[in-house]
Amino acid sequence: MTRKLLVAVPYFWLLVLFLVPFVIVLKISLSDVALSIPPYAPTLDLAEGWQGVKAFISGLDFENYVFLTTDDLYWKSYLSSLQIAFVSTFMTLLVGFPIAYAMARAPEEWRPTLMMLVILPFWTSFLIRVYAWIGILSNEGFLNQFLMWIGLIDQPLTILNTNTAVYIGIVYTYLPFMILPIYAALEKLDGSLLEAAEDLGCSRSSAFWLITLPLSRPGVIAGCFLVFIPALGEFVIPSLLGGSETLMIGKVLWEEFFSNRDWPVASAVAIILLLILIIPIILFQRNQQISREREG
Repeated sequence: MTRKLLVAVPYFWLLVLFLVPFVIVLKISLSDVALSIPPYAPTLDLAEGWQGVKAFISGLDFENYVFLTTDDLYWKSYLSSLQIAFVSTFMTLLVGFPIAYAMARAPEEWRPTLMMLVILPFWTSFLIRVYAWIGILSNEGFLNQFLMWIGLIDQPLTILNTNTAVYIGIVYTYLPFMILPIYAALEKLDGSLLEAAEDLGCSRSSAFWLITLPLSRPGVIAGCFLVFIPALGEFVIPSLLGGSETLMIGKVLWEEFFSNRDWPVASAVAIILLLILIIPIILFQRNQQISREREG
């Protein structure tokens, strides 16, 4: 009984905070836009009982989803968001892996301090941290002033309101999400495996590529998911650091909900975004399960 209760708690949590909101958004995406509060006319009226359900099924259409295929703005937003999320995740991995590796190889008494330094940015408001980058990356900001002071540039570089600023903001913001899973995987690495590899003739670099990197794979995969998923739907960073040419689906969602007040189309955009995120994760988990079964 206790075991069933423990399993039921997370399932109940997912039901309340994921499945129910998903059904509500799906219902709105199948509705029609209307000048009302809220600004949509539901096509499913549960107050009519079974007759309302039959009327909904008979008149079911995917007009809002079809509309997304007719406007270049939406599919370009999806492609741009995927590109920015992929590049940002890769850059975060390049920066985060060496930091996590150094933390795992540091003396044991230093590791809690290094862990605290990684987590320390979370003690400050996310919005304040993003606003701070505006002061750093602007034409009169600290970065340009420093580069001009040391003589590397003669005129300020235009970094703010570009995709470069968006990449910097995403990498900085989500770097701890990449470091922590990789560090957790590397910390559990048995050092005797590296010693055995070196005794058998492997150089340190060969031992890293043959032992350390493969054994850190679970942490790398977890970190990439933790960075890629929120980066794909990011809204605050591209809005504050990106320019008008920075196109991401999070900005489009906000404009559809609050500027255009087209909730059905915005809900359809959100549903497709969710499917883009969930389907690869399910396929990956299925592939991992098949691999474990074959190994077993």
